[in-house]
Amino acid sequence: MPDNVSVTSQVGQTQGRRILQLAIPAFLALIAEPLFLLADSAIVGHLGTPALAGLGIAGAVLATVVSMCIFLAYGTTASVAQLMGAGRPTDALRQGIDGIWLAVLIGAVSTPLVLVWARPLVLIFGADTDVVDEALSYLHVAGLGILPLLVMLAATGVLRGLQDTKTPLYVAVVGNILNVILNVVFVYGLDLGIAGSAIGSVIAQVFSAVWLVWAVVVAGRRQGVLTSWRPSRAGLRSAAHAGTPLLLRTLSLRACLLLMTFGAAYLGTVEVATTQLAMTIWTFLAFALDAIAIAAQAIIGEYVGARDVLARQQATWMMVRWGLGFGVITGLGLAALSPFLGIPFTPDPEVRSALTGVLLVAAIGQPIAGVVFVLDGVLIGAGEGRYLAVAGLVVLLVFAPFVWLAVVGAQSLIWLWVAFVVAFMGSRSVVLLRRVWQ
Repeated sequence: MPDNVSVTSQVGQTQGRRILQLAIPAFLALIAEPLFLLADSAIVGHLGTPALAGLGIAGAVLATVVSMCIFLAYGTTASVAQLMGAGRPTDALRQGIDGIWLAVLIGAVSTPLVLVWARPLVLIFGADTDVVDEALSYLHVAGLGILPLLVMLAATGVLRGLQDTKTPLYVAVVGNILNVILNVVFVYGLDLGIAGSAIGSVIAQVFSAVWLVWAVVVAGRRQGVLTSWRPSRAGLRSAAHAGTPLLLRTLSLRACLLLMTFGAAYLGTVEVATTQLAMTIWTFLAFALDAIAIAAQAIIGEYVGARDVLARQQATWMMVRWGLGFGVITGLGLAALSPFLGIPFTPDPEVRSALTGVLLVAAIGQPIAGVVFVLDGVLIGAGEGRYLAVAGLVVLLVFAPFVWLAVVGAQSLIWLWVAFVVAFMGSRSVVLLRRVWQ
């Protein structure tokens, strides 16, 4: 019996080290992105509340397009990890290359569509005229960054599947530092306003995409794998087929986030500006919590490929415990800092006041979010895309009535965020736990 306990303990320690080796660089890379998004919000926020609200709406449009394609990262991570676990490195890299070409194809189609339909997409939110003008100024430029953003997703997925989370970290840090520098130059130095922020972002995105693709080339050479970079029709179809359930999952979850923006825009300019800042902070914390989920995708994917059921179960529950613990820590930190977080981002006293209450509600949801993100990563790594697609639709159907009650009934931004924590994150935790327990 003691020998069995010792072996189990050693296995747990080994898994813990592997999780940390992947999660720590992923954590730093993930928080780097929203940290610099916070800097962007601070730069634009000092142009005025309409500019900040416009950034929120334009950002919601772009985030919808890009997040719809998050399967380029998640699906590629799982597929590459599973093939590596099965001892098929050549097929793994080929799958990754096809994912990158799929990103190029989707980006080439979606970019002109967003640019042509920019005004109708912005007008959907029902914001004031000055806010619409600011949103369009940003979107007409930032839309050009869709293709490099999608390539970044796919290339990052390949590297994660190869269990390299350090390279995406380096790219995220350098690329986002470049982004902030360019934004300051274009917004303040050249006095280009909110459009200057978009120009700086697009340049930084192109730089980052090129770096990540080159990193995939180098990774293939290190693996001793020689494969063509020419696109394959069969490979593109396979990548698209594997990503379709994750696309449906993302669409439903993104619809929930759009409901938040719609609801805030209905309540007024102060409310949508507050929600923009709160969502930026939430995204920062979510990405921090999501680091364990990134590790889950790669590790669980490898165990699925190797058909190691016991190791998969042990790793799953270890990461769930970690996610819950980190969620408690981030929740306490957010609650403590909530009265002060609005100060760097806006001089508007109404927005600052509203933000404090919203962040207190968001703090309560952090432990739930920690568990949800880990379970999401586990199920993606296990290839449970179809279940996640159905679960996302269930969550949307649960969440939508609560948004209506908060906005039309209570007419309260606080109640809108209560709905976000309880109905959105709460229902996600239920459907994901149900699958893992089966």
